[in-house]
Amino acid sequence: MIFKKKLFCLSLGLGLLAGCSDDSITHQKTNPWFEQGQSQLKAALKRENNENKAKNIIVFVGDGNGIASVTATRIFKGQIDGGDGEEFQLSYEHFPHMALSKTYNTNAQTPDSAGTATAIMTGIKTKMGLISVNDSIERGDCQAALKNHASTLLELAELDGRSTGVVTTTRITHATPASTYAHSADRNFEDDSKLSTHDKEAGCKDIAQQLIEFPYGDGIEVAMGGGRRHFLPSNVSGPEGKFGKRRDQRNLIEEWQEKHPEGRYVWNQKGFDKVDPKETDKLFGLFNSSHMEYELDREKDQGGEPSLAEMTGKAIDILSKNDDGFFLLVEGGRIDHAHHAGNAKRALTDGIAMADAVEMAMRKTDKEDTLIIVTADHSHTFVIQGYSYRGNPILGLAQGIDKKGRPANTPNLALDGKPYTTLSYANGPGAHSHGPRPHATEEQAQSHDYKQQALIPLESETHAGEDVAIYARGPWAHLFNGVVEQNYIFHAINHAAELDAER
Repeated sequence: MIFKKKLFCLSLGLGLLAGCSDDSITHQKTNPWFEQGQSQLKAALKRENNENKAKNIIVFVGDGNGIASVTATRIFKGQIDGGDGEEFQLSYEHFPHMALSKTYNTNAQTPDSAGTATAIMTGIKTKMGLISVNDSIERGDCQAALKNHASTLLELAELDGRSTGVVTTTRITHATPASTYAHSADRNFEDDSKLSTHDKEAGCKDIAQQLIEFPYGDGIEVAMGGGRRHFLPSNVSGPEGKFGKRRDQRNLIEEWQEKHPEGRYVWNQKGFDKVDPKETDKLFGLFNSSHMEYELDREKDQGGEPSLAEMTGKAIDILSKNDDGFFLLVEGGRIDHAHHAGNAKRALTDGIAMADAVEMAMRKTDKEDTLIIVTADHSHTFVIQGYSYRGNPILGLAQGIDKKGRPANTPNLALDGKPYTTLSYANGPGAHSHGPRPHATEEQAQSHDYKQQALIPLESETHAGEDVAIYARGPWAHLFNGVVEQNYIFHAINHAAELDAER
């Protein structure tokens, strides 16, 4: 009977627990975790849907930032700040609405960034390697692509009179940023060196050229990232001494400056810092010949590079001068590259940099009129495992708990008698196909260049195919719930912003 009474008390619901006299219930209600859960519930019950028109749209894409990557980043940041880590929340984890996104391409179970970014930006899924064109064409057939463009959110925003911007830590011509302004049969057509003379004569344009010659509205107001080499002739070196890749010998940076004499072109931190948003309507920044530096290495860059948060803040300051609103894509692109390298520390550090950029956007915008979406294009074969005790350094060796539930303070051992790290990969350069598995030390595991051990030896770790999260705040953010196809993101944004997707 006592057991039945307890079940009955619990079944009454949280609001009626006071009516149960059992001491265990009283103790439960004063438990800090119970109080924390009640606080979250009260906040959820007070939540009201915002059905205002989204004047501004900001889409953050953490390239390769799957759920395990977000979780590890959260713990890492919390530990950097002096806590256990697990209870920490990244900036966008405070958003009230979220969903899961199915990331496959139309021809690939495990996707690439071109197909996934195209889904987000155009509302249609497509094949791996294609940039904002439908999947009726074969990869590399640039002439077929000319007749199969898919309109992007950025293009629609320009046609609607809004300001637009693209900010990334990768090359500005890389797959994700390119999906906003370019249409290409191959993500590798970043400059004309990959296009044949016949293709050029037929009207095919490389991705860098499409950025400079962007035909919609009054042009893209802000474009910042790396990739300077794709805008320079092969016989011209940039300010850091590296030559361009263009065979047509066009200097697209000079062409941009001629096209926008009132605009500002910058290539380093010093030039970036001098840009006054109040006096600047067009900003073009190329901060590296190829990709920008990892956040962990940014201070070592020859010319100096702004952080993702700094670029995001300056972009918003420029774009928000338009009373009609703006569209901005921000990509934390090098999270992906660090995972490919099997290097969790750089991936998580870049993940923190993206969370900082989201926080910057939150501070500079109003949730009543600005829809902010934070998502990933795909995930990686990255896992958190090993029964470590709460607060164990996330980058360190897995250390478990003793029989009494306390930290054992000794590394967990595998069947080969050697320790292993909490973080690992299913495949990648950290695998060892010859000889026994190395005996990693705590110092090695937490070093900048450590490659987490992997199961399957590959030169570059691969993407993974599971769903990724979508976090949303602002007008119509409540449209993000449940499990959705990745191309749904476009349609929800289009509805919230009242863009004309038929154009």
